[in-house]
Amino acid sequence: MKNNKMVSVNFLRVIMLMHAIIGLPYNVRGLSMGYYMMSCPMAEQIVQNSVDNALRADPTLAAGLIRMLFHDCFIEGCDASILLDSTKDNTAEKDSPANLSLRGYEIIDDAKAEIENTCPGVVSCADIIAMAARDAVFWAGGPYYQIANGRFDGKRSKIEDTRNLPSPFLNASQLIQTFGQRGFSVRDVVALSGAHTLGVARCSSFKDRLTTPDSTMDSSFAKTLSKTCSAGDNTEQPFDATRNDFDNAYFNALQRKSGVLFSDQTLFNSPMTRNLVNGYAFNQAMFFFHFQQAMQKMSDLNVKPGSQGEVRQNCRSLN
Repeated sequence: MKNNKMVSVNFLRVIMLMHAIIGLPYNVRGLSMGYYMMSCPMAEQIVQNSVDNALRADPTLAAGLIRMLFHDCFIEGCDASILLDSTKDNTAEKDSPANLSLRGYEIIDDAKAEIENTCPGVVSCADIIAMAARDAVFWAGGPYYQIANGRFDGKRSKIEDTRNLPSPFLNASQLIQTFGQRGFSVRDVVALSGAHTLGVARCSSFKDRLTTPDSTMDSSFAKTLSKTCSAGDNTEQPFDATRNDFDNAYFNALQRKSGVLFSDQTLFNSPMTRNLVNGYAFNQAMFFFHFQQAMQKMSDLNVKPGSQGEVRQNCRSLN
């Protein structure tokens, strides 16, 4: 199965390279397909190898890499600010309570180290995050999507900026407003939420739903969550029954009133988003197609030009 995936992804990368050669247009702040074709042609393969090796050892890291892209891009744009370590003079984004459960940093470090040995000072950490998230989606069985490269690494990472991350307690209207401020449509919001087909949530992010009767939650599922959370706030609950497979099971769970987070279940409860949830639950191919488009948009969010960034030698610290 995994060998077939590798053949498919390599074929798709050939197509992407052909698009770059014939001049596929791309207009997002200097990003382009085949950006490293001349300066570091092995960059994509190195990232893919790092992701594949890590996920073979621990499939749960796929969710971590996708979440890392979101937590990076939603704050200050896709500039690898999430990777910077705190210093004595500054507490960085990664030390925010919202980011303490992020995983996968070592995968980015491994890819960066090998790339630096091959073509030093060329490939940004921001591009590595975007490539790694894409490869994680595909490795887990999701759609492969093209991304352009050419992002630069930002020089700012402050814990206070993470207050702009969407809370798991937002309703559909608030989610739509929050994402809409960054140019995402209602369809994008629901499709991107489908990334919760991978991974888990900690009880601290949903236990409030269990304290009072909740008509939007299936009663037997509520008992399951209560049992899970009896072990403490850090206990983890999978978002759906196939936590390591990228599929549409998340949307099926919402239809059964078995969404883990309030911000998950609200997508089915709200008339603004219910039809999209039902559509994705019925048609996985449509979900995959819309997710591809939304992830391309996410990967391009507020990228920095070279004058505002750099290519870090070490993803955890400024040059």
